[in-house]
Amino acid sequence: MVINVYFITNYNSIPNLLGEYEATIDSKGRFLVPGGLKKQIPEGENRMVISRGFEKCLTVYPLSSWQPIVQRIRKLNDFDPKVREFKRLFLGGATEVEMDSAGRLLLPPQLKEFAGLSKDIVLAADLDKINIWDATKYKQFFEDFSPEAFSTLAADVMADKGND
Repeated sequence: MVINVYFITNYNSIPNLLGEYEATIDSKGRFLVPGGLKKQIPEGENRMVISRGFEKCLTVYPLSSWQPIVQRIRKLNDFDPKVREFKRLFLGGATEVEMDSAGRLLLPPQLKEFAGLSKDIVLAADLDKINIWDATKYKQFFEDFSPEAFSTLAADVMADKGND
């Protein structure tokens, strides 16, 4: 007899974060999470993980988004040099932070330096995470990307590759 066991993910607990929000880093390295974004973070999720992003930005993961990533990483083969390199790059500097009672998050200095964050930042929601960009670099990214390049990228990424 074969028994199949299926794990059902509670999709109601996975954030669906949307929007772009401006914020300012104070002299202590904190920023106030804008109200519109704060409302989208699952209730009770004050603890988050901040890590280096794939571009020169930071990524903030609510714990409900971070935990599945950690579970996947734990299954990787540490005997593979690419795995070790990926883990160093992805997990290096990852820091758990807690939103204070005023709704602020503290940016670890080494991560702030990595992303080249100055006073003005943009919080760009990315469904299950938030990317923190220096405001000038974020604006430049969109100025450098033509509508034609965006159209080509969309066609490449969204093409049906038989993965239904």
